Order: sequence, then structure tokens, then C-alpha cells
Amino acid sequence: MGECVFCDIVRGEEPCRPVLESDLALCFVSSDDQADYHLLVIPKRHAVNILDCDAESLRAVADLTQRVARHLVADCGFDGVDLLNTSFEDNQSVLHFHVHLLARSHGDGLDTWPKLPGRAISLDAAWRRMR
Repeated sequence: MGECVFCDIVRGEEPCRPVLESDLALCFVSSDDQADYHLLVIPKRHAVNILDCDAESLRAVADLTQRVARHLVADCGFDGVDLLNTSFEDNQSVLHFHVHLLARSHGDGLDTWPKLPGRAISLDAAWRRMR
């Protein structure tokens, strides 16, 4: 196994349960057992995070994520999907850019939005910093 398990999966050196793929991106079932219908969408070219990902690969991940979401709703009977990504290395078990996609059904009980502490600064102050 190499340094990146997702790169190993792309090369066929590690197994996965693929759902859909394109020339530049791959979607497979996550081996993490936190949710039943948890998928990962990754670029086939290694990128540590979204800041490191080339534009072509990022578009491929976005396009494949949409294809998978449409497939889950149209063909698999789900009501929608949640998209998640964490940005800090200490929150990532694999340092290869990926999007978590959770297939959702109404009333499934999943709470994918964290309870946040509330705004510590004004909306205008936040806006000024981010523009």
C-alpha cells in the first residue's frame, strides 16, 4: 500500500465498492460505519484538499457528485443527499480531497448539521472579512 489509500484505490491496488466514475473522478461507498448510505467522491489525481485541487479535477468531482445525487434520487429511491467536507487535517483520516455524500430519506434521523455556538461577531464584520 502506498502513502495515500485513495490513490491506491484509484490504481486498483486497494478494493472499493464503486458506484459511478468518470475519467477524472470516482465515487465509492465509504468503509466508515457511521451511516448506512455514506459515499465518497474523489478526484483521481491526488490533491490534499480543495485548495490543492486543480480546476479540471474539481469540476470532475462536482459533476460526478451531481450525477451520483441524481442517480440516488431517480434510481435508488432516496429523497435527497447531504454533502459534507472537512477542511482541517486533524479532522481528516485520509489527506486526499474528498466530498462525503450521504443519501437521505425523509425521517431518517440523521443530523448532519452540527450544533454551532452562535455568532460571536456581527454579520457585517463577518462579511467584511470574507469579501
